[in-house]
Amino acid sequence: MSDEQANQIRKGRHLETVSLIYNLLEVGVSLAAGFATGSSALISWGIDSIVESNSAAFMIWRLHGEEKGIGQRNVLKRKKIALSVLSVAFAIAVLFILYESISKVVSGETSSISWWGIGILMVSLVVNPILAWGKYRFGMETDSPSLKYDAIDTMICEYQTIVVLLGIGLVHWQGWWWADPVAALLIVPYVAWEAFHAGRDAWNVHPEDAAVGNDASA
Repeated sequence: MSDEQANQIRKGRHLETVSLIYNLLEVGVSLAAGFATGSSALISWGIDSIVESNSAAFMIWRLHGEEKGIGQRNVLKRKKIALSVLSVAFAIAVLFILYESISKVVSGETSSISWWGIGILMVSLVVNPILAWGKYRFGMETDSPSLKYDAIDTMICEYQTIVVLLGIGLVHWQGWWWADPVAALLIVPYVAWEAFHAGRDAWNVHPEDAAVGNDASA
């Protein structure tokens, strides 16, 4: 690995660290506001942010290994572990969001407004595109499909943020009580797809191939 490539990987790791810190902020504010106001959409968004935090943490672990030159076989082992953990985390998130949303639809419970929740959503509308651009840039410069994939994930979070904001707005400015749990349910297809996609990718990673010279892309 050249010094330039190692430097770019280090910058990518630092960006993932920023992403992790911000996602943890999202988790704290959105879950606190969601449980306080009974907003399924905010709670579901916060649960997804937990999964995104896990993703960032595992990317940091993996990039740190690449930066230290741990070898392709160990890089692939870390990739397989990271994808497997993410697949399980996404699957659990799907079940939780479905339970939370369907319960609110059945009960007809209306959430109250949270300006803290709206505030973190508005901040995310600005922050997520910046993080996605940085991840994609370093992914291109280091030829890392994982960083580019993580950039796409971050932009999908932008879609989720817009959906949740619309749901909260329709509840409080149009009186459509069902818009909040429906907004949460709209997140489910993405999370379910990510669970399947991560599980499939984990299954297709074979660290032993690196030992015989058949390195897979990391």
